[in-house]
Amino acid sequence: MTNDKKIGRYLTLAEFCTCSNTYRRYRDKINPFPQNPLETLGALENLSRFIIDPIIDHFGRDNFHLTYGFCSPDLKKYLAKKDPITGEKNGRVAPHLDQHMAAEINAHNQYYCSRPGAACDFAILNIPSSLVIDWILSQKLPFDSLYFYGDTRPIHISYGSQHKRDIWTFTETGVPTKKGIAPWQELAKQIPPSSP
Repeated sequence: MTNDKKIGRYLTLAEFCTCSNTYRRYRDKINPFPQNPLETLGALENLSRFIIDPIIDHFGRDNFHLTYGFCSPDLKKYLAKKDPITGEKNGRVAPHLDQHMAAEINAHNQYYCSRPGAACDFAILNIPSSLVIDWILSQKLPFDSLYFYGDTRPIHISYGSQHKRDIWTFTETGVPTKKGIAPWQELAKQIPPSSP
């Protein structure tokens, strides 16, 4: 496995693994790459094939900004730690839910996330995230989960075999809700499942 291996038509494995601010801050202490490469690479390739590649095809490679891709076990540890200067956690981490760890396996030989698949967070430069979601739904991209944090924030999207087509937004205090997104939910129900 090489770090410059292409995952889909556009992104490399290194881009998926090293794009987060937490990795950049602690790069000398983190191994950002998959420890279960066979399964994890397959999950990342499906995410690219069904979700990322079509988005980049439409919006352009130069406009696509990956903010959080694959989360290795090492990166997970640092996301959960507090910044020594600010006292704030380096990031929010929910490995059992969010699919950023793809098919990585914990010390008990179980997947960190019981939901198969992979996830990333991305933004399209100079385009409100709500308009990007409108396009994703109009194209019937077969996502598993999609989180809308606001027009100026990145979108979280995953691809997985459950084909949940689940959309969430968040209150100002970060509580997940489906309030105000009924039209998106209706459109998501019309997306047929796809299989790799």
